[in-house]
Amino acid sequence: MSQSEQKETSEQGAQSSGREQSDVLVNPRAVCKVCKRLYRDPKILPCLHTFCSDCIAQLEPFAVSSRIHRNVPEGGKRDEAPEADRPAVTITVLCPDCDSEVNLPPSGPVGLSTDHLALDEVFAETLETDGPLGCDLCGEGGAGSRCEVCSVNLCEFCCQAHRRQKRTASHSIQALEELKACGRLVRPVLCTLHPGQELRLFCQPCDLPVCLECAATLHRDHRCCPTRDVIDRHGDRIRELVNVHLRPRLERLEESLQKVEASQETLQARVEATANEVRAFARGYASAVEAHCLSLLQRLEELRVQRRNHLHLQGVQLQQALLDIRGGVEFTERLLSCGSDAEILSAKGVTLRRLTSLTERGYDPHPATIAPDDGSSISFMPREPAGEVEGYPVVGVINSKTVDVSRCSIEGEGLQEGTEGQLGHFTLVCRDSAGEQLARGGEHVLVSVVHTEKKNCKVETAVTDNSDGSYSVSYTPQEPGAYSVWVCVKAQHVKGSPFVLNVKRKFRRHRGTFHCCSFCSSGGAKEARCGCPGTMPGTQEMTFICPV
Repeated sequence: MSQSEQKETSEQGAQSSGREQSDVLVNPRAVCKVCKRLYRDPKILPCLHTFCSDCIAQLEPFAVSSRIHRNVPEGGKRDEAPEADRPAVTITVLCPDCDSEVNLPPSGPVGLSTDHLALDEVFAETLETDGPLGCDLCGEGGAGSRCEVCSVNLCEFCCQAHRRQKRTASHSIQALEELKACGRLVRPVLCTLHPGQELRLFCQPCDLPVCLECAATLHRDHRCCPTRDVIDRHGDRIRELVNVHLRPRLERLEESLQKVEASQETLQARVEATANEVRAFARGYASAVEAHCLSLLQRLEELRVQRRNHLHLQGVQLQQALLDIRGGVEFTERLLSCGSDAEILSAKGVTLRRLTSLTERGYDPHPATIAPDDGSSISFMPREPAGEVEGYPVVGVINSKTVDVSRCSIEGEGLQEGTEGQLGHFTLVCRDSAGEQLARGGEHVLVSVVHTEKKNCKVETAVTDNSDGSYSVSYTPQEPGAYSVWVCVKAQHVKGSPFVLNVKRKFRRHRGTFHCCSFCSSGGAKEARCGCPGTMPGTQEMTFICPV
């Protein structure tokens, strides 16, 4: 970091302390979520969350690992010289925002990418909320201008002197009022090795932005192009990851989370409704019935807690995946829409690594596979005998039987054999974990019949809910051959699924005249004709049953 940037960081720290006392925070994007102050040297973690460099350094290490680091010199690497193999220590910390495990570079937080967008927000916050700024050079006059290269605020006298000096005469100086008037502050991204030099070029072999002096010295043998010539190619790669892969997944995660949240509300409403039924039934009895009522409510509460915890676990998993995807998408969209060419290229590496990680290893459930428990299996059976309480016979039990897919069974021969063009059928019986048939219907049953050789040959199936735990399945195959039959309950295969269904050809009667020798030798083929020119005794007209 240059001396001017260090001075600006110290200035921002002092200003943030005063703002912290007044409890006035105009722009939360300018505030570190750890120290609750304006950013000081903001760094981007691999999970795309930004914190002060000092705050990252103070994080408790989650894990420490070491490995042999082979230091191979690469052309254009800054301040690197060939050295012997040395052990490199990798420190893993937990992100304070998303709790992701992230690895810090061997050099520590200083090796992380700088969040130039955050620096822009900090300076814009300073211009909007603070009073008159003092001159950073003389410390006496009120600052009215700012040097974009040196990153210092100047009074009128120092501004004129800044323009007269040969070394700073070419620097870009803007009025502070103009900076306040523009919607977003655009600050130049300066080289850390050559203060005052803006990163205007991009070294393709080293994959990083460089200044003119770097290109002429450290990268003189490399292909360096203006940032405006390469920003489209790198920006399109980032946009593709967001628009093609992560944006649709974000929508699916939001939809799945909404289903879980809605199921939680439905579960609660269902439990409360069942509890009301229990109370209404129990009021007509004496103390024995009242005691029975309390026991029923206790059982119902246990079911509610058990299933609520399961739904909560699903919600936590979806929420975490949603936060990871949303954080990456929001950061990337803001980088692409608000960042300059150099800013985008500076954060390109960490951004691509994070987006690629989310694309390849992120949690991506399909909405069809999310089938939360909304409590539909919980019901009150008021006429079911419940034994005795305090010597009195009572009725009424809580029914919470759920289907056990591994216990479901298939009945009927229509699942193994069928005939072309004829209706076939079989019955699916849903059972609980004890092997007993459910006394209700309403389960999500899916049956698919597909030809094993002709993938485009599918058979339409009809599933009828008999409302007693059984489901009648019918189908009519149009082509012979072997079929694969999928039988699924709640998106899970029943035992034995997929099944193999053999469909035979349909036969019909027909008449024909054949020589005995040709008929027998051909295996009864109706198209067979005798190969001899003569007529053999025994030729007769017969009735055969052959394939259509």
